[in-house]
Amino acid sequence: MTEDALLEVRHLKKYFRTKKDQVVKSVDDISLAIREGETLGIVGESGSGKSTLGKTIVGINAPTSGRIIYKDQDMSSLDKQQKKLFNREMQIIFQDPHASLNPRMRIGDIVAEGIDADGSLKGRQRQDRIYELLEMVGLQPNHAKRYPHEFSGGQRQRIGIARALAVKPRFIVADEPISALDVSIQAQVINLLEDLKAKEKLTYLFIAHDLRMVKHISDRIGVMYLGKMMELASSHELFEEPLHPYTKALLSAIPIPNPKAEKKERIVLSGDPPSPINPPSGCRFRTRCPFAMDICAQKEPAWKEVRPKHWTACHLYSEH
Repeated sequence: MTEDALLEVRHLKKYFRTKKDQVVKSVDDISLAIREGETLGIVGESGSGKSTLGKTIVGINAPTSGRIIYKDQDMSSLDKQQKKLFNREMQIIFQDPHASLNPRMRIGDIVAEGIDADGSLKGRQRQDRIYELLEMVGLQPNHAKRYPHEFSGGQRQRIGIARALAVKPRFIVADEPISALDVSIQAQVINLLEDLKAKEKLTYLFIAHDLRMVKHISDRIGVMYLGKMMELASSHELFEEPLHPYTKALLSAIPIPNPKAEKKERIVLSGDPPSPINPPSGCRFRTRCPFAMDICAQKEPAWKEVRPKHWTACHLYSEH
């Protein structure tokens, strides 16, 4: 286990089989470690495998192969009772705050789903915990008797956060928690997550496509493309000195607040991402990469530490 790591994934794969018996390689041989108390951001285009990675880590998807190690325990070796105990410590906040809340349930019962499954709190203690959780996320105790449709999108996401916190987890996957919200509300939710991280001593895997928000909240950032990790570095270094051509293209697409005062060359990628059912040979990014070489089609680039704590998979930084 990597030093100071709360959670580590080693050679993790998650494949799905379609109705036509084709294999979709959503997550394909990813290894990374998440240190206790940090926020690791994961970015990439739609279909890159970000959400599948998060859902596989918390156990919503069963991994095809590879290992998930949490607190020095290999999750695949645990029995049913042990997994139940560990599952309390690993929770998820979903992307769509409307679809993830049962419209027929009152807010108090939604927040208490984890508590009820655990069975540790009953009666007045259960009620007090529900009120405490609602106040933690900026809602009122009397909101417990209402239904999801009575709340705004931002409020519903706060309810989803309260539900995730109910069993006092240590690790939370935030799966694009702000993408369905108005821009004016996004910063409020990000600030709430940061406050809760400090107060509750949480560790986050924060999945998003908005690079500016990811930079704001993350200690380190991983960049995914077509099921593979392309680059991983500290938030500051990734933005200041990106190595992988795909990372550079993503960063070049971030809008500039004042284009007249600051000029930036936009890197436009040609074509659409290939299908994860039939990915390109060698480097999966080569079909859109402006620096592609012959070796890129022949050999998959190794995942290596090019600079201290700065990892990438690119033949531009490997010895052929």
